[in-house]
Amino acid sequence: MSKYDDLSKLEELRAQGAITEEELQREKQNILNSSNQDTVGGMDEKTYITLMHLSQFAGLIIPGLGFIAPIVMWLIKSKENTNIDKHGKNIANFLLSMIIYAVVSGILVIVLIGIPMLIALGLIEIVFIIIAAVKASNGEYWKYPLAIPFFK
Repeated sequence: MSKYDDLSKLEELRAQGAITEEELQREKQNILNSSNQDTVGGMDEKTYITLMHLSQFAGLIIPGLGFIAPIVMWLIKSKENTNIDKHGKNIANFLLSMIIYAVVSGILVIVLIGIPMLIALGLIEIVFIIIAAVKASNGEYWKYPLAIPFFK
């Protein structure tokens, strides 16, 4: 639950008469002054995990970076945070699976079936990364479909 959710609940309680204005102000200060427990390197945990998913798109700018960036982000913080570890394993499984599928599709280009397979893989990868990033930004875990579980 975010600070904003907590603040709106406090406002509702005050509007219902469950707490006084003084209690509202005191709790508001406690919420706003409290340090966020879910921070990673100065950023919110959800934001970090979302960036891990979205960093896969870095490969569109610099080939190979879309594989390296999320893996490095995962390995740097995996020991400190179990959610990052869980999402990082999920991303690594997806990346390795997509490489395998791309190699097989690349070989099948010889018999022409590989061309539509490569196009479909590209579209699937884009859609799945976006879905995973949106879910992560909402604090949810979404297992990539078609990902072979190399890391559990």
